[in-house]
Amino acid sequence: MGILLLIVFSCTKEQAVPVQVDYDIVVVNDDFSAPVQVKINNRTTGADAYQWTLEGSISNTMNTSRNPGTIVYEEGGDYLIKLKASNQDGEAGEKSFPITVFDGIDLDFDVAIVKDDFSPVEVNITNKTTGASTYEWTFEGGIPETSTAQHPQNVVFTAPGEHIIILKASTDFESYSQQRTISVKPYLEADFGWEVAFQDDDYQAPVTLTMTNNSISATEYQWTFDRGLPQTSTEEAPTATFDTPGVHSITLKVTNGKETKEVTKTFEVFPDTNLSTHKNVKLGINTAHNNNNIGAFFSTTTREVYTKNGVSTETGKEIDIVFFGLDGTFSFNKFIAPDKVTEETTFSAIPNATHTKFINTQESCNCSASLSEQEFDSMEDDSLLQNIEIEETNGGSQHFTDEVMPRIVLFETADGRKGAIKITAFIKEGSDSYILIDIKTQKESN
Repeated sequence: MGILLLIVFSCTKEQAVPVQVDYDIVVVNDDFSAPVQVKINNRTTGADAYQWTLEGSISNTMNTSRNPGTIVYEEGGDYLIKLKASNQDGEAGEKSFPITVFDGIDLDFDVAIVKDDFSPVEVNITNKTTGASTYEWTFEGGIPETSTAQHPQNVVFTAPGEHIIILKASTDFESYSQQRTISVKPYLEADFGWEVAFQDDDYQAPVTLTMTNNSISATEYQWTFDRGLPQTSTEEAPTATFDTPGVHSITLKVTNGKETKEVTKTFEVFPDTNLSTHKNVKLGINTAHNNNNIGAFFSTTTREVYTKNGVSTETGKEIDIVFFGLDGTFSFNKFIAPDKVTEETTFSAIPNATHTKFINTQESCNCSASLSEQEFDSMEDDSLLQNIEIEETNGGSQHFTDEVMPRIVLFETADGRKGAIKITAFIKEGSDSYILIDIKTQKESN
């Protein structure tokens, strides 16, 4: 009996895994204006190989990772995101997603003043902005005040001060603002004063004036000096001399090319008396002078009192009056020529000293010179001084005390100018005692 063996072979075919391609994209901040960042979330199933085509991005345009991460578009345009996915079973699929990127706003504009920054100021605007679709201009204090034009017309600013220009540029997705500041100079104003020459501060002819130009926002000047020398000038701050007594006018016309303004001022020149007056001059005794507290030297030219430390080779030649008071009792006082101080006083020598003649005591002079207190007070010109002969005599050079007051002392400077001193007070303050004097002297010798 035989045995029948039956062998049965079973073969089952394996089913292929399908590929389902899917992914999401998210635009960061929902901002489609370049630069645009896009995050990709791959949701594909059944695949083990990926091929991304990232058209137009700065990332690798051919990416084989499952998730390419965040990709960036720096320029506007229409682009395609494509994913091909496959597996070992030969299954494959793909998906494409279009994305539109708008050009980003590059905001920039220039401001140029057409002529100058004097009111009114015309301003030219050059808009260099790219990527925007709308424009909003604000011109603070300008004409016009606003504009929506891409390239606005010139703007005019009148009021002095700073003005802000603002540009707001926008797309459907974003807006940016930028500002510039322009300045308008103050309104044109014509104004001036003057400084009188030191020797002419009594306004006696001739008088020399140096202008102080206080005009605002001016670039050109036209001066007119009534009966002056010069009669006209275009300098900013000229000097003019007036020889004729009377009322004179000075006119200044200014311009800046846009406006013109004018102002006139007057002053009076008085007749020349050839007499200079110095009141309440304070001269110290020898201790006050040597201690540098109250000077005993005076210059009728510089009108200054000098202490010991104030004497130099420059000031020495200007000193023409020296007072020597022995002490605070005023028992011995006299005026002395600057070149004689080492012979008759305790003072140090004066460099470049000159010689002034003095008559300290008219009552002992034995000379023809004579001037009373009343004549001193009434002196309005140098006519009395012209007729006085100043002689140096032993009697006239004698010292005096404080018993006679006021006392009139006559003098003549080295350059021939005659004058008179009126002692009005002897002030006793110990080592800082001093006298008060008024001085009248010729401006120029006859």
